[in-house]
Amino acid sequence: MTVSSDKFDFTHPIPSGAIIELVGRVKEIGKTSLKVEVEIYVEEMYSERREKAVTENFTFVALDANKKPTAVL
Repeated sequence: MTVSSDKFDFTHPIPSGAIIELVGRVKEIGKTSLKVEVEIYVEEMYSERREKAVTENFTFVALDANKKPTAVL
């Protein structure tokens, strides 16, 4: 379950028809949650250019069958 995300700051526009790549990294592991940083890179069709368009941080919480927080590991 996603609990929160920071605001999205687009540093480069993502035009229609562009190819995007999402790269995610676990930044922190808590008792019941994970913080993950996701970067989105954009490549225009038929171009060698690749630029970072977005960096975003998400917090995910592990839930059990009763939707109560449970240990991540």
